[in-house]
Amino acid sequence: MDYPVLDAAATGARIKELRVANHLRVEDIARFMGFESEQAVYKWQRGESLPTVDNLYALSFLLGTTVDDILRGNKKRDESPSFPFYGEVFCKKCKYFFFLTFLLCIM
Repeated sequence: MDYPVLDAAATGARIKELRVANHLRVEDIARFMGFESEQAVYKWQRGESLPTVDNLYALSFLLGTTVDDILRGNKKRDESPSFPFYGEVFCKKCKYFFFLTFLLCIM
């Protein structure tokens, strides 16, 4: 059995694919993550670096998928994130707006 190694370029391509599929701009992800610029997200997409574990977790929530899906490209999606009522009440296009509104309310 070979030691598993992450492919940064494939992971970056997957992040971009999921971002586009979710109708998000790089700026949207950077703002969601609390970054001052978009450079970290561009580096992820180019495969120059990988998100930290906490950023991967937040990114998976934003993109409606699992960390494993982002890192390895598994097609199984998390349709029921841990946030209550998330999938039942809000459409996929509205999730980003709702989540940002939710964050503003709890801060």
